[in-house]
Amino acid sequence: MKNIPVENVRNFAIMGHTGSGKTTLTDALLYRLGLNDRLGSPAEGTSLSDVTEQEKARKISIFSTTFSGVYQSGGTDYEMVFTDTPGYADFFGSVIAAARSAETGLVVVDASAGVQVGTRRAWQCCDSRGVKARGIVITGLDKDNTDFAKTLAEIQSVFGSKCEPVVMPLADNSDIIDILGATDVPSEIADAVTEAKGGLVELAAETDDTLIEKYLGGESLTPEEIASGLVQAVADGHFVPVFVAMPLKGVGIDAVLDGVARFFASPVTVPHKTLDDEPIDPSPEAPVVGLVFRSVNDPFVGQLSYVRVFGGTLTGDMEVVNTSRKEKEKVSALLAVRGKKQVPVETAGAGDIVAIPKLKHTHVGDTLCSVGHEVLIDPIHFPKPVMFQAVTARTQADEDKIGTALKRVVEEDPTLTVDRNAETHEVVLQGLGDVHIDVAVELMKGRSGVSVDLSQPKVPYRETVTAMGEGHYKHKKQSGGRGQYGEVYLRAEPLPEGEEEWFINAIVGGVIPGNFIPAVQKGLVEGMTRGPLAGYTVTGVRATVYDGSYHDVDSSEVAFKIAGSRALKDAMLKAKPVLLEPIMTVKVTIPDDCMGDVNGDLSHKRGRILGMDVDGGMQVITAEVPQAELFRYCAELRSMTGGRGNFEMTFSRYEQVPSNVAQKVIAAAEKHEDED
Repeated sequence: MKNIPVENVRNFAIMGHTGSGKTTLTDALLYRLGLNDRLGSPAEGTSLSDVTEQEKARKISIFSTTFSGVYQSGGTDYEMVFTDTPGYADFFGSVIAAARSAETGLVVVDASAGVQVGTRRAWQCCDSRGVKARGIVITGLDKDNTDFAKTLAEIQSVFGSKCEPVVMPLADNSDIIDILGATDVPSEIADAVTEAKGGLVELAAETDDTLIEKYLGGESLTPEEIASGLVQAVADGHFVPVFVAMPLKGVGIDAVLDGVARFFASPVTVPHKTLDDEPIDPSPEAPVVGLVFRSVNDPFVGQLSYVRVFGGTLTGDMEVVNTSRKEKEKVSALLAVRGKKQVPVETAGAGDIVAIPKLKHTHVGDTLCSVGHEVLIDPIHFPKPVMFQAVTARTQADEDKIGTALKRVVEEDPTLTVDRNAETHEVVLQGLGDVHIDVAVELMKGRSGVSVDLSQPKVPYRETVTAMGEGHYKHKKQSGGRGQYGEVYLRAEPLPEGEEEWFINAIVGGVIPGNFIPAVQKGLVEGMTRGPLAGYTVTGVRATVYDGSYHDVDSSEVAFKIAGSRALKDAMLKAKPVLLEPIMTVKVTIPDDCMGDVNGDLSHKRGRILGMDVDGGMQVITAEVPQAELFRYCAELRSMTGGRGNFEMTFSRYEQVPSNVAQKVIAAAEKHEDED
C-alpha cells in the first residue's frame, strides 16, 4: 500500500492466551506507529482493536483486527502489517485465519501467569498451519512477583532452547537492553547479556556453512552476518526471538518493532505456495493471488471481504477470478481498515491485507486471482463445532427475519454453522462454546433486530429392531358411497450391514395387485419417519410384504398406503425394537492435574476411554461419549479445568441406548405427545 519493497514488508499475527496482554501490546504498537493519537486501553473501552460493543462489555477480544503502518528502523522504512487475535478459546477460528494470512506468529506470554493453555494452543496453531517463523513477547514484568529469568526458563522448557532473548530487562524492570547492540551494560546483568549474545551468534553461525567455519575458527562474525543468519534461522523455525514489553509504560515497544524489522520473515523470505505446491511469486509485477480470510457485515458498506495478498498488485478497479467458485468478481475499492476507520488505498501488494466491499460470490477461504492466472490456495481449515443450541424466534416478527439473521452471522464466522435438523425439526446453532453462541445471538439482535430463545437441542435418536416380527393391518372404511379397503401382511427384521435393499415385494398370486405395491412402499417410507417407541426415525430395518387382500371397488392407493404404515408399526413392536443414539469421538486436551476429574466425569457420562497420549506437555484423552451427554460439555470442561482444557469431537456411529436411559427417553416422548 506504501511505496515499500516487498522485502521490507512484515506481516505477523499477535497470538496468545486471553488476558496475556495482546490487545494492550497492539494498542501500544498503534500509538508508536502514529495510527492513534493516544494510547488505547481495553480496560477503559478506548482500545483501537476492541471496538465492538460485545468486546467492550466483555473486556475480551472477540474478532481479529488488522492494522498496517510504516516504521523506520536503521534508516529503512518497513511496512508493519499485524493482526490482533482473540485469546478466548471460543473464538479460536479467528486465530487460525490470522495465522493462515501471516508469515510470522508473535506469541504473547504474561510473566505473572506464564505459559498457559492458550499459549500452547497458539503455538500449535502455528505448527499445524505451517507458520515456522515465530517470536515471543513477555509482558507483565511490571506486575508484582514476576521474574524474567523464571518466565524465560518456562518458555524454553515448553517450546525449546531455540527461544532465545534478544533483549534483557534491567534488574528493576524500568527499561530493556538490546543484547546484540548493547555497549554500556549494568554489572548486575552483564554476565547474562554476554551469555545470551554468545547464544545468538552461535545460532546465526549455524545457518550457513561459511559462517559456522568462521565461527569455529575463532573469527568474529560481522553484525551483517549475524543479522542475516538470524533472519534465516527465524524463517526456518530454528530461532524464536524473545522480547520484553511493558506496553502501559511504553517500555520495549521500539525494541519489538526493531526486532520485527530485523528478524521477522518477509513474503520473499517465506514464499507461499498454491494447492498444487507451486511457489507464488510475491513480486509486484506477478499475477495477483490472494486469500479471503475474514468477512464482515459492515452496517454502512455492506459485506467486506478481507484479503491477504500473496503475489502481484491488487488495484481498486480490476477484475479478478474467484477460482474457488469459478466466478469473476469486480473489485470496486480497496480499504485499509483500522478499527472503526476505513481508509481507501489504491493498491495492495504481497504481505498487505485489505478489505474489498460487496463481492457477490466470495466467502471466507476463497482464492482470488488475476484473470488468466487461475490457481488455488489451500483453504482455511476451521475447527468443528462443540457447542449446540436450538434456536427459536421469540415473536412472529422475529420468525420472519430469523433466517436472514442466522445467514449473516454464519457468513461472518465460519466456525458458526446452522443445522436445520430434518429429524428433530429444530434449527440448531453450532459453535465453539457458550460465549461464542451468546455473542452470535447478541449480533443477531444488534444487527438484524431479531430476538431468539436458546434451548438444549433434542437428540436425534433413531429406532430399529433386533429380531423378526410379523405385522398385519386391514384398512377398511365404509361411510356411504365408495369405501376404502387394503390389507397388508409383512415381516420386519434387521437389515444386514452393508445391504441397501430394505423393501422386498414377496407377493404371489396377485393378492395385492402390482399397481398398489408402490402405495404400500410409500406407506412404509412414511411409517419409518416415526418409529413405534418414541416417534424417532427408523433405520436399519428390512420390510418384506408377503400377503394381503384387496377389493375390486373399494381398494385404493391411499388405503394400501395406510395399511402398509400401520402394518410396519405392528411388526416392529413384535421385533424387539430399540432406541439408537449418536456416539461421538471426543479428544480432550487437559493439564496433568485435571486427569482424575476429567476421566471420572467422562465415565459418569457413559463414556468409554479409548486411549491417552501426550501432546505439547498436555494430556490428550480420546473417548467415545453419547451426544446426549455433551451438549453442555464445553462449559463443564472449562469449569473442571479452570479454562485450561479444550476438546473437539466428531460423529462416530449410532449405538443402542441402555434400557434404563431408553425408558426415560420413551417416557419423555409420550409426555410430550400427550401435551401436544
